[in-house]
Amino acid sequence: MRHADVIVIGAGIVGAACAHVLAGRGLHVLVLDARLGGATAAGMGHLVVMDDNPAELALSQASLALWHAWGPRMTADQPGCAYTNCGTLWLAANDAEMAGAEEKAQRLQRHGLPCELLDAATLRRLEPALRPGLQGALKVSGDSVVYAPNAAQWLLQQAPRQIRFEQAEACRIEGGRVQLVDGSWREAQAVVLAAGIHATRLCPELPIRPKKGHLLITDRYPGVVRHQLVELGYISNAHQTDGTSVAFNLQPRPTGQLLLGSSRQFDTTDPAIDQDVLARMLRRALDYMPGLAGLNAIRTWTGFRATTPDSLPIIGRHPTRDQLWLAVGHEGLGVTTAPATAELLAAQLTGGPLPLDPAPFAAQRFSLEGLAA
Repeated sequence: MRHADVIVIGAGIVGAACAHVLAGRGLHVLVLDARLGGATAAGMGHLVVMDDNPAELALSQASLALWHAWGPRMTADQPGCAYTNCGTLWLAANDAEMAGAEEKAQRLQRHGLPCELLDAATLRRLEPALRPGLQGALKVSGDSVVYAPNAAQWLLQQAPRQIRFEQAEACRIEGGRVQLVDGSWREAQAVVLAAGIHATRLCPELPIRPKKGHLLITDRYPGVVRHQLVELGYISNAHQTDGTSVAFNLQPRPTGQLLLGSSRQFDTTDPAIDQDVLARMLRRALDYMPGLAGLNAIRTWTGFRATTPDSLPIIGRHPTRDQLWLAVGHEGLGVTTAPATAELLAAQLTGGPLPLDPAPFAAQRFSLEGLAA
């Protein structure tokens, strides 16, 4: 049996960030991951301030501040992290959405986040590939993109004496012990569950549902798009709790490729491409950017977001298992909010000063059944 101060289950971006921050506090961390595949490898890597509610805004704003510090270091050490400060343009298709953009701008500005409203002519000048007739946009200049799998690897590599990685699948958590599928055990003072959609295999009482998404990437077309482009309707689609929806979301990659999303489907764990949903997503994209029809798509794939009933992650101690800590349920914002998630969890675990209010993220907000170990 091997020992550590903390065992982190999951080496995606959230687990890697937790390990990184805990190691920075002097703890020895064992990271377990079975390479089952998760949202970190499947997602867009959009680092975006979201403001649907105060808790989401606080978590994403705190995280973006950390990403701005980490990003240049990542790029210097590992260019494959592809950290780029491209900014986001929230596109308004009509007067009502432009009014929504104005309200969003006021909220962000109240929190000191740089943003500016663009009229139709300015938007057309910045992104000429967009269709004519859009009312304008909100530009949020601090948003960025990152290639999350490499970023997670970088986080795990920064403290080689403090972080040890083991490719292994956990099948049981018992106090501070974790059993692997080969029957062996690993032991620590605390266990952090950061396994995304796979977390319910170890904690079936967690109120986490899979939300399937499709992505498509093109060949290299440098300069076609310069900003992350997102329709303002994306926000309402992102947090709906049932059915299937699509929204326009386009990201320019540093390679010159264009990464296109997004779709949301509940109550399926089938990873196969749903041709009907993909077609809807593409039609939506062509409505905003007709020139996409002439570009060559080289790959499509799916992934699964881990979502909670209120679309906020669960961060903190398990209600009835004192040695188990949770960092799960981040839905589509895991990459964005991983840094502040890690800081908040590490502060709670070590008794340090809290970087933000933990109450909105506590597991106790849900009436969970089967909480006993």
